Amino acid sequence: MGFEWIAIVMFVLFLILILSGYPVAFSFAGTAIIFSLIGLALGAFNPNLFRLLPNRWFGAMSDFTLLAIPFFVFMGAIFEKSGLAEDLLTTIGILLGPLRGGLALAVVIVGTLLAAATGVVAATVIVMGILSLPIMLRYNYDHRLATGIITASGTLAQLLPPSLVLVVLSSTVGVPVGDLFLGAIIPGVMLAGLYALYVLVIAFLRPEMAPALPPEARTLAGAALFRRSLVVVVPPLLLIFAVLGSIFAGIATPTEAGAVGAAGACLLALVNHNLNWRIIKNAARATANITSLVLMILFSSTFFGLVFDGLGGQRWVTNFLTNLPGGYWGFIIVANIAVFLLGINLEFLEISFIVMPLFVPAATALGIDLVWFSVMMAINLNMAFISPPVGFSLFYLQSVAPPEVETLDIHRGALPFMGLQAVGLVLVMIFPQTVRWLVDLSG
Repeated sequence: MGFEWIAIVMFVLFLILILSGYPVAFSFAGTAIIFSLIGLALGAFNPNLFRLLPNRWFGAMSDFTLLAIPFFVFMGAIFEKSGLAEDLLTTIGILLGPLRGGLALAVVIVGTLLAAATGVVAATVIVMGILSLPIMLRYNYDHRLATGIITASGTLAQLLPPSLVLVVLSSTVGVPVGDLFLGAIIPGVMLAGLYALYVLVIAFLRPEMAPALPPEARTLAGAALFRRSLVVVVPPLLLIFAVLGSIFAGIATPTEAGAVGAAGACLLALVNHNLNWRIIKNAARATANITSLVLMILFSSTFFGLVFDGLGGQRWVTNFLTNLPGGYWGFIIVANIAVFLLGINLEFLEISFIVMPLFVPAATALGIDLVWFSVMMAINLNMAFISPPVGFSLFYLQSVAPPEVETLDIHRGALPFMGLQAVGLVLVMIFPQTVRWLVDLSG
């Protein structure tokens, strides 16, 4: 085995540090420094490898795709802070109000639209929790159904383009972000459809869990409701379609489309008289926080990967994964289990920078389609994000839930939607064309 055991100990210690709550970037850099010194002392690490580090950092930073991150984050922050998201939810809620479960269906639709506008799970779940949960409780929705539909719909931001998960995976896996965006559309819409179908079934079988809005709550009707829908719903839809459509049509790169989306979100907020310097400042601060976090982890993980590879860790992991019992499907099953378990405790950034670089060489050696594999991992992270007891989306919602909503309700409410996500994951595993169809069509 040689000195590969040092790399294995390094990785285990790193996992212990991050699971204990130590900052991820510092865990990456700290373990890399310590174990490179250990490797040098034992003659297991070549110090000349350090000369490669500036080139790797420069190569990572010259990836033009990463520039899309601040634009899409800013676009989502403007949607959240300017009230555009609230107007969307209110209008669609009134449109669907006469139906049993109409409010829950509105949450699915608006959650899907916000996921396609923000690309950030925390923003989507928190906004939906603040806006829709009190209304659903006021009209006697079951607590578990109300919280479950919010966490599940909000977590679609992990999967639907312009998801930050897909942008980061594009960089770490080495596939075009446009292909990942196209590949994720059908699985994302499929999950949203499963949520909507579940709500309709529950509303039919247990109408007391998802009642229709009473007539006095539907304050608009007829021509007034039609006009409001045109003003509130159509412009954000057109912006989302224009941003994503320009990417898919090859008219604009993701970065260019993100810039247009950010400017378009500001324009919509301005037209609705909801844009001021305070909103711009708060959106810019949120964008700077997320972007700097991504870059700090990127630098530190590159350093970690250099040391891990120099100690022979990557070679050992690739040999282990490619020789698993079951070959191709053995690797797929192990990879999904590993990502799900890690995703319960770790954010998508950590998963993308820690695990995916370990999986990609083995997946390539086994002839696995990396676009399909990446989308499958994104669905898996969706499931992990709402998994009790420590799924991140559960805590996002818990932070804004009214006092009458118990933590147990939030956790139990997530379980049926975890099952629906598992169904979606299995369908994508069995039918890779759900990912490949739009990609091949565009190519």
